[in-house]
Amino acid sequence: MTSYTEHIVTYAANGDKSIYYIAAGPRDGPLLIFLHGWPGIAKTWMSQLETFASLGFRVVAPDMPGYGNSTVTRVIEDYSHETIIDGLLALLTDIGRDDAIWIGHDWGAGVLSSFVATHPQACKAVVLMCIPYRTLELGLEELVKYVNRDVYPAEKYPYGQWEYMKYYEESFERATAFFDADPGGVFRVLASKPTTAHHSRPAITATVLQDGGWFGGMPNPSREFHEIPDADLVLSRELYEELITAMKKTGFWAGDAYYMNHARNRAYNLEHTVNNGVLDMPFLFIEANNDSVCDTYDSRMAEPMRKHCTRLTEVSINAGHWVAMEKSAETNAAITRWLPF
Repeated sequence: MTSYTEHIVTYAANGDKSIYYIAAGPRDGPLLIFLHGWPGIAKTWMSQLETFASLGFRVVAPDMPGYGNSTVTRVIEDYSHETIIDGLLALLTDIGRDDAIWIGHDWGAGVLSSFVATHPQACKAVVLMCIPYRTLELGLEELVKYVNRDVYPAEKYPYGQWEYMKYYEESFERATAFFDADPGGVFRVLASKPTTAHHSRPAITATVLQDGGWFGGMPNPSREFHEIPDADLVLSRELYEELITAMKKTGFWAGDAYYMNHARNRAYNLEHTVNNGVLDMPFLFIEANNDSVCDTYDSRMAEPMRKHCTRLTEVSINAGHWVAMEKSAETNAAITRWLPF
């Protein structure tokens, strides 16, 4: 297994926040920075870190703000993209580089989309997984524009598969308490290997607000969640235990607060985006075609990315949302084939 070093970098005007990150590979190797999503820690990228470090890359993965060993606060604005970007710029400086190839998944992809739109000079190339550019970073209202209305009729599903995001906005403390009640059980459901997605059927996330909560509105996570065997998970037992330990330590409040900044993120991007959001660097989008929520397979969700990225490559992998863990070999191969060297 690749050995890695641990680092802490402070940011914000008074240095009151910090980002923890791990690094491996030769210090002078081409730099890859991996940004995880909800919920996650740096080590959820371990397959990618080991693979690319062995190929001679300098690889870095932070615990994103609010997770793991990075600063955790109870301030909603601390999880806006504008604030997080301050941390990413400090991270890049601490590594001693002016730019990097950045890779993001889920909310890490959303943050990265804001970062590349507003600081393209710091991005040698970009990889997004599951969440296309020019969508999530522009808020819930932008995501709703690209909902497949054949599957999600507006009169029944006004927010489409993104209704769960509206649930966070309307019932934040209740949503957070549900996950905090049993992080291990909930994540066994979320990280189960998917069956083939039925893109013609609404995702379970489309009725979370209507149901008054997750999984049909159940008041607390079911004990049956723990009956899901390790073999059905997309990650190893060791990594599962590390992630659950981290989430029990921090709680879900900070991670869930990423969902509470849609309006701030949109305003920040609309004011600070460079070159009208058009990107000229190499750009890879990895679609998980069994992801029933982040559905680019059968919707218009990727259209704005295709309009704004002049050097776009798209790859589809037969996996669910946790594509980099579920199909790590295929994901690593896709990145390796694409790398602009």
